[in-house]
Amino acid sequence: MPTEGNIPIRPAQLSDLEDLVTLENASFDTDKLSRRSFRHWISTENRSLLVADSANAVVAYILIIYHPGTRLARIYSLAVAQQHRGTGIAKQLIMAGEQAAHDDGRLYLRLEVSVDNTPAIKLYESLGYQKFGIYRDYYQDHKDALRYQKRIRHYSDTLQHRSVHWLKQTTHFTCGPAALMMAMHGLNRAYQPSQEEEINIWREATTIFMTSGHGGCHPLGLALAAKRRNFGVEVWISQIGTLFIDGVRNEDKKQIVELVDNGFKRQATEQAIQIHTANITQDELISAFKAGAIPLILISTFLMDRKKAPHWVVMSGFDDDCLYMHDSDPDERRQSELDCQFIPIAREDFDRMSCFGKNRLRTAVIIWPGST
Repeated sequence: MPTEGNIPIRPAQLSDLEDLVTLENASFDTDKLSRRSFRHWISTENRSLLVADSANAVVAYILIIYHPGTRLARIYSLAVAQQHRGTGIAKQLIMAGEQAAHDDGRLYLRLEVSVDNTPAIKLYESLGYQKFGIYRDYYQDHKDALRYQKRIRHYSDTLQHRSVHWLKQTTHFTCGPAALMMAMHGLNRAYQPSQEEEINIWREATTIFMTSGHGGCHPLGLALAAKRRNFGVEVWISQIGTLFIDGVRNEDKKQIVELVDNGFKRQATEQAIQIHTANITQDELISAFKAGAIPLILISTFLMDRKKAPHWVVMSGFDDDCLYMHDSDPDERRQSELDCQFIPIAREDFDRMSCFGKNRLRTAVIIWPGST
C-alpha cells in the first residue's frame, strides 16, 4: 500500500484524459465532471489541474480554478481512487494545490464539501480551512454543502465584513439594480428585493443607451432610486461632463444620453444629494463601510473577461490587503455563484479595476441607512 509522500504529483496532460474520466466515474455518483469538461480544464488557463501517478496510472487529481481579475482560487474537485484512500494522497494534493495557487498570486482558497462527508471535513479543518457558510441544496442529490476557506498568504489582519445577502441579476444589463438591492437589503432587512423591483430601478436609473444594447445605470440614477426608497446617499464622480457618452457612436443616441445625464444631475441637485467631483480613494470607501454604509462601485470587467464593460459591484468587506466585493453576474463558463461572493480584490489591483473608459472614470454610490 502506498504511503504519504511517495507518489509523484504533476500537472495533468491530455494523455491523462481517459484515466481522469475513469477515476471520476468511479468516485462520484452525481455532480461528475464530463470528458468534455476535463478536456477543457487540461487545456485552458486560470486553473491548476494536478494528478498523482502510480504505476503509470492517474490515481488522484485536484482541480483548482482561479477567479480571473481577483486573488481568489477555488478547489473545484478532488478525487482519490478507492484503493489509495487513507494513504495521505488527498492531503498531498491539497498542499500542492495550495502552493500552485500561492505561486499564481492567490490570497484565498475556497471549497465546498457535503455536510455528511466527515473524513473530508476533518482533513480540511486539519489543514487550516475555516468554515464560513453553508449552501443549501447545493448538490444534485439535494444535500447541503459547507463552505470553507483558507488564507494561503498569511497576514495578521482579520476580514471585516457586513452581512450582505448576495443576489443574482436576472438580465444582462441590470447589475446596477442588483447591486443597489443588495446594499439596501444589507442596511435594512425590511427592504425586500424582487425581479419587479430590479426592473423598476433599472427604468429609474438607466442611461438608455450604451456602446451596444440596453444602457447601464448612471450613478446619479442609482442614487436617486435609493433616495426615493428612503436611504441616505452620496455620490463620487471623478469627471465633469456626460458619463458613458464616449462609447456611443450614433449622434442621435448621444443626444439622448446627454439629455438623461443632465436630467439626473438636475434631479440630484433638487434632492440635495451630495456629489463629490473627485476620485474616491480606497481609504474613503473603507471609512464609509466602517461607519455603516455600503458602497456600490463601478468597475471595468477587462481584468475578468477582457471585454472592458462597465459593471456595478457591492463592497462587502475589507482587510489589510484586499477589498471584498459581491458581483451579481456569475459567468457560468468561469465561475459559480459562490465565487461571486466576498471576492478578494488585492489593493494593488483595485485601482486598475475601478476605473472605466479612456477618461478613466471612477465613480461610487455610497448607500447609508435612513434618509439624509
